[in-house]
Amino acid sequence: MDALYPRLLVTRFAECFGFYRAVLPPLTGAVLVKGTPEGPYANWDVDGQAVLVLYDRAAMAATLGTTDLPARTSAQDCAMLVFRVDDVDKALALCLAHGATLAAPATDRPEWGPNLRSAHLRDPDGHLIELQSY
Repeated sequence: MDALYPRLLVTRFAECFGFYRAVLPPLTGAVLVKGTPEGPYANWDVDGQAVLVLYDRAAMAATLGTTDLPARTSAQDCAMLVFRVDDVDKALALCLAHGATLAAPATDRPEWGPNLRSAHLRDPDGHLIELQSY
């Protein structure tokens, strides 16, 4: 049983699928277990444990009966995916090449921890991602 697996609800499923299909294997070693760009569901695992699941936001709204509610409002981020990587700059370049947008450039952050370096980006649906090494 997976202790925890993050499921992102996305509106741009095909674009997010392409992004995570390209970046999860080199960043985490995750392999696609189920799903196609057509959606509405896809998941990637490492050693049989879920690393990330994508689910179409409209499909979830239909399940919950909330299709009449607004999909999004402007707000501060309330969640973030964090990937520990060997090389933040290399990982950032990979993500940007596959459709991510830069939120904050790669920066050394000694105030967060010795030798910690991080960068922040957004996936094609706008979810915040932190890449970090230490």
